[in-house]
Amino acid sequence: MARNKKNIKKEIKQEINGYLGGDLPDSRKYIIIRGCRMNNLKNIDLDIPKYKLIVFTGLSGSGKSSIVFDTVYAEGQRRYVESLSAYARQFLEKMNKPDVDYMSGLAPSMAIEQRTRIKNPRSTVGTTTEIYDYLRLLFARIGKTYSPVSGIEVRKDTPESIIDELKKKADNNSLKLFIYCEFDFKKPDTSKNDLKLKIDELKEKGFDRIFYKNEMIDLSDLEFNELLKSFKNKLQVIIDRLIFDPADTEAVSRLYDSLEMAFREGEGYLTVRIVNDENWEDIKFNQYLEADGIRFEEPEPRLFSFNNPYGACDKCQGFSKTMDIDMDIVIPDKRKSLSAGAIMPFTTLKHSKHLADLIRESFTHKIDINIPFKNLSERELDLVFNGCGKYIGIKKFFKMVEHEASYKLHYRVLVNRYRAYTICSNCGGSRLRKEALYIKVGGKTIFEIVKMKISDASEFFKNLKLNKYDKTISGRILEEIYSRLKYLNEVGLEYLTLDRLSNTLSGGESQRINLSTSLGSSLVGSIYVLDEPSIGLHPRDNQKLINIMKSLRDLGNTVLVVEHDRDMMKEADEIIDIGPLAGENGGEVVFQGTYKAILKDKDSLTGKYLSNVLKIPVPLKRKPFDSKTKFITIKGARENNLKNIEVKIPLNLFTCITGVSGSGKSTLVNDILYPALKKKMEGYFGSKIGGFDSIEGFAQIDGVELIDQSPIGRTSRSNPVTYIKAFDFIREAFSNTPEAGKRYLSTGYFSFNVPGGRCETCEGTGIIKIEMQFMADIILECEVCRGKRYKTDALEVKLKGTDGFHKNISEVLDMTVNEALKFLKPYPKIIKKLKVLDDVGLGYIKLGQSGATLSGGESQRVKLAYHLTFREEGSHKLFIFDEPTTGLHYHDVSKLLKCFNELIKQGNSVLVIEHNLEVIKCADYIIDLGPESGDDGGYIVAQGTPEEVVKEMKSYTGKYLKQVINNNNIN
Repeated sequence: MARNKKNIKKEIKQEINGYLGGDLPDSRKYIIIRGCRMNNLKNIDLDIPKYKLIVFTGLSGSGKSSIVFDTVYAEGQRRYVESLSAYARQFLEKMNKPDVDYMSGLAPSMAIEQRTRIKNPRSTVGTTTEIYDYLRLLFARIGKTYSPVSGIEVRKDTPESIIDELKKKADNNSLKLFIYCEFDFKKPDTSKNDLKLKIDELKEKGFDRIFYKNEMIDLSDLEFNELLKSFKNKLQVIIDRLIFDPADTEAVSRLYDSLEMAFREGEGYLTVRIVNDENWEDIKFNQYLEADGIRFEEPEPRLFSFNNPYGACDKCQGFSKTMDIDMDIVIPDKRKSLSAGAIMPFTTLKHSKHLADLIRESFTHKIDINIPFKNLSERELDLVFNGCGKYIGIKKFFKMVEHEASYKLHYRVLVNRYRAYTICSNCGGSRLRKEALYIKVGGKTIFEIVKMKISDASEFFKNLKLNKYDKTISGRILEEIYSRLKYLNEVGLEYLTLDRLSNTLSGGESQRINLSTSLGSSLVGSIYVLDEPSIGLHPRDNQKLINIMKSLRDLGNTVLVVEHDRDMMKEADEIIDIGPLAGENGGEVVFQGTYKAILKDKDSLTGKYLSNVLKIPVPLKRKPFDSKTKFITIKGARENNLKNIEVKIPLNLFTCITGVSGSGKSTLVNDILYPALKKKMEGYFGSKIGGFDSIEGFAQIDGVELIDQSPIGRTSRSNPVTYIKAFDFIREAFSNTPEAGKRYLSTGYFSFNVPGGRCETCEGTGIIKIEMQFMADIILECEVCRGKRYKTDALEVKLKGTDGFHKNISEVLDMTVNEALKFLKPYPKIIKKLKVLDDVGLGYIKLGQSGATLSGGESQRVKLAYHLTFREEGSHKLFIFDEPTTGLHYHDVSKLLKCFNELIKQGNSVLVIEHNLEVIKCADYIIDLGPESGDDGGYIVAQGTPEEVVKEMKSYTGKYLKQVINNNNIN
């Protein structure tokens, strides 16, 4: 019997089923995984339903990401790349196959991660979401040009538009018309010969009539010399003369042809003379965008691109900022008056004459020099900056200084003192040539649109009124713009602007932008993998995010989400809980089913927290907040959307800054509080500090630490044990072994950062990076040490651990923290350091794991561990955390709260920006900002203990916090 394709497939399926020990489900309905051993996964089998929203949950380090990212996503990507041609594959990285026996039912996979990988300073929210590309197209197609001089709309003339205008003038009557072109021979580069040649050329073409002294004459009736004597500037050649009757189709047709010919002969210019008895009127027309003596650029997409040299601003090259005089440095304290020395350079002895000039001129020009600088009117500010009378003005002063600086060193020093990266003075931050900003749609320039909040931009395009012609041209473009803006609104990013730089976004914001971009692309049949998309999102906006992921699923995609959020799990089609614990104690499928089923599952730790069998308790007694409590007070905070607020942050307490996304939390803490304290306490802070009036109470603390989610090191050698200084004790333990003593090996010999015992081929990294000129860099395991980082003699030295086991330095670095805590029990110095890593919920990470592979939340907790291990007796520091619960399960959040309490017991203060209600309910004091995001935020909505905040009706945080506290009190 012949073996056809159907029979071969059947035989292969039977063979696979026999090998895997059972019938497999339909790969059209499931992603089938058999025998997965990635990282800590214990040879698991899993059938993941396709075209569903699946939430993977479990403790941090239980193996969720190993399944979702390292197995499903990695294999989906690898197979897709393998399906490409050999030519295309040579430009892509080589992808390793996951450690799994069998997988099927896969589709092209896309990972939407939290990491903000975009470092390009030109990348914005608009360019990332492709909205800006559509805006460029829209402005190029239906943009109207307006003159900056008169403000009138500038239009190109066509035969049709000219005829329409003449019909209006005719008003159903006949018009006597002359159509003529003008040739300019007054230019410096023209001669008598040019004029003669032009006249001969016109005669050859049959144009033999001209206006001569406003009279029509025949060129043959006039001698050239006579013409030359009286000719002063322009030769007016008549193209046609006719009686124009709007009702006569032949007359209209003839006029059309004459106008076309006149445009062609006049190189885009013509004049129509309307004669009425002895009076006449000349109307000039042209085929170019010209008005007020200016010829404007033709709108085209590249004119609106700041990534193209054609459209980018010449001064800032499309970056929006230049190294220029920073007026915030020139006038550092805007509460001072002009007479009190608000203008810093004029307070010096050498330049004080300019202040004296300003004071003298203030009487004549009515400038109030005794009120705070910030209260000066626009007219007064204009005079202060641009000068008046004998007073030079700040701008002219610095132009003079810059001129002198070209050859005088002390002037060069002076000008550099007041320089910083500021908004480009040419383009005002638009990044574009000024010509691009003469073009408007709906009365707005492209810069005015990208400066809008996404919610406002969405409303603008929703209400945009266009004529029928423009609607027809822009219909599809507007559809794409509006749908993308709608998706950004739906994921809770309505407070962002389209010109917001991508590299300033948080991990959660970046992920939600990528999610909305994916929806905008409308792909079908793909696998989307998301890593905690709810991070950075207020509980109020959770439902928006859930709806958009459901939309992605409903398009026909499979959505796999690593998540700890209760609301997300409620809405999921299926929950897969990995555990039961982390690291070596995890890696198993504990539960697979619905939300209702997990509430009843006795083995699932997640289920116990969701059903309130286990819970993070509300503190029975909060730390006292009374008249003895000390504060750090910020007065007049006004950066971004903050409304000149006064914020009092209590010390020696656990304080939470809360509010909806975009309400001003990060601005207050990261842009004002932290840099202002750093500058006050250390005398210098490199970045620009946000606007505020004063900060008080900083003398009551000894230092401030911002524990953010930035990587713990810049190289592949950085790892958790070197960061918390535990590696010093590990190396010391190895150098104290008898074998090391025999070989005279010091502690430095066991370091992979310096020459000695490390492998010099890979310089202690364990990998070799091969730089490819036109392709991605290739990372290979070191062929000499086989990834062990050390030379053979260093690896021969072994450390005796618990129960008499011996391990070398490479094997110790390959242990997880939990494994090391068991093995290294005989070494209390090491245990003391490593125990803190376990306390912050990082017991599952490997000691030698590269810092570059840690997530933002993991990096943040490693930094927390460092500060917990290095306690300074009698020191009082303010520790600032920005969303420390990123990547944490309920069980790990309880560990984190214990760490916060430990910091406070040591005499420190803890300030946390947070949305996680489990953390907020445990705070001693809450400062809730809002009530909304963007311009509608920036106020203090509520402050006090959680019990006080829940009583504030305007507080969204209070509303959701009340539910959590009530749930906590049940049972």
